[in-house]
Amino acid sequence: MNGFFKIPFPVNEPVNEYAPGTKERAALKDALKQARSRVEDIPMYIAGDEIRTGNIKNIFPPHDLQHKIGQFHYGDKNHVQQAIDAALAAKNDWEMMPWEQRAAIFLKAAELLAGPYRYEINAATMLAQSKNAYQAEIDAACEMIDFLRFNVHYMAELYGEQPTANSKGIWNRLEYRPLEGFVFALTPFNFTAIAGNLPTSAAMMGNVVVWKPADTQVYSANVLMKVFREAGLPDGVINLVYVNGPDAGEVIFNHPEFAGVHFTGSTGVFRTIWETIGSNIAKYKSYPRIVGETGGKDFILAHPSADEDVLVAAMIRGAFEFQGQKCSAASRVYIPQSIWPAVKAKLVKEVATIKVGPTENFENFVNAVIDERAFDKISGYIDNAKKEGLEILCGGNYDKSKGYFIDPTIIMAPNPHYTTMCEEIFGPVLTIWVYQDNEWPGIFKTIDQTGEYALTGAVIAQDRQALAAATTALRNAAGNFYINDKPTGAVVGQQPFGGARGSGTNDKAGSKVNLLRWVNQRTIKETFVPAKDYRYSFHSES
Repeated sequence: MNGFFKIPFPVNEPVNEYAPGTKERAALKDALKQARSRVEDIPMYIAGDEIRTGNIKNIFPPHDLQHKIGQFHYGDKNHVQQAIDAALAAKNDWEMMPWEQRAAIFLKAAELLAGPYRYEINAATMLAQSKNAYQAEIDAACEMIDFLRFNVHYMAELYGEQPTANSKGIWNRLEYRPLEGFVFALTPFNFTAIAGNLPTSAAMMGNVVVWKPADTQVYSANVLMKVFREAGLPDGVINLVYVNGPDAGEVIFNHPEFAGVHFTGSTGVFRTIWETIGSNIAKYKSYPRIVGETGGKDFILAHPSADEDVLVAAMIRGAFEFQGQKCSAASRVYIPQSIWPAVKAKLVKEVATIKVGPTENFENFVNAVIDERAFDKISGYIDNAKKEGLEILCGGNYDKSKGYFIDPTIIMAPNPHYTTMCEEIFGPVLTIWVYQDNEWPGIFKTIDQTGEYALTGAVIAQDRQALAAATTALRNAAGNFYINDKPTGAVVGQQPFGGARGSGTNDKAGSKVNLLRWVNQRTIKETFVPAKDYRYSFHSES
């Protein structure tokens, strides 16, 4: 029954392209058709029970507001308490389960997502979060699969990290045990993979979890929960609840067994969580782990030596894929005057070819933003720019009569500190500042000191000295820094993700560093032949 088990070495899940005529395209379209043909009734999951409260919230695709695809049962504080109780009841058996058995559950979940659930999870993400086929594939399928496989690999590596120095007759070892209490996973709408990774990375290390997804991600979260249960996850290890955020916080952050929070969302919410935990610190059995990836105001910096086509592609993909609703999305761009006329012509021509519409039409590059609140916020920035007389280089139009559609919009900044160069918009709005070529060294300071965030950034240049200078000068401005590429699309195991400053605690999802946050270390020193006399040799007279 014993052995030093080796995990199957992880490789990144291949990405399907969904080209016309392929089997995967036909399978995905069939999954979309099936999902649209029914109304999914989605319960909460507490201690293995499906909880239906009758307090119904309806689910409509953001791009098709007249077509109901689901409904979910909303809970209250009592359900949060039940979820905590269920988690704590499951804790002992779960943390005492051999680690390789825990690993097997999540490896099986990865295989289920790669196989029988691939098109269901992609279709759910396309419909409820308005992601096109490719964006759903790289997120809901591939990234989630990668998180599961690579995290199991990192878990095994972590357990294998042991002291290398031992004195004669002594054996030193490290034990990695789960946190005391439960972990709260608070997850966003924009990435199905993030929503799945936040609870599973903590659970994998032997922790029990209360998981609250964004209301706008419940539809695909339900599919993930089905996968975890089919993979053999014991009841109560991850409890999925849909409740009001402040209600959840009131119960969770006052509970003595609260052990940590795994969060992705806005900077403002995260700061409130941190403040609340600090105010309640004396209530807890342990100091809670606070792990968060928050906002971004991500940049692209072009040098006069930049390849113009590379720059244009990076701007369009970086700013407008998934409607700019990535915390890593390109939102501000700095372009030198010498190449701006040529870049402008190509950019305007390319943006004009972008098609906007529902995800079910695979020709559409841009789809709907997530909900009316987001629509109103994003369109408000556009309206303000128009009122102030700014040049709208592209787009500027929006319509929510059928869905929350906003055209890809590019604003020309009147100065490098204009509002849309500084504030996170989280939509398909890109702002450009054209700087004079001789301002190149000074632009680093402008970028570094604009706003409070430090999530992602990119530099586009052919000049190696320019690349080296930017990489050094902007070392604190972005947790993920890209050279001659867009600032989005981090791949698990290749570009561990996270940022600092107002962008989070930089605990790098997709790396071993993140898993380390969900364990406590215990040092064990065993002396085989211990001393029987308190005296040391130096006490002797001769």
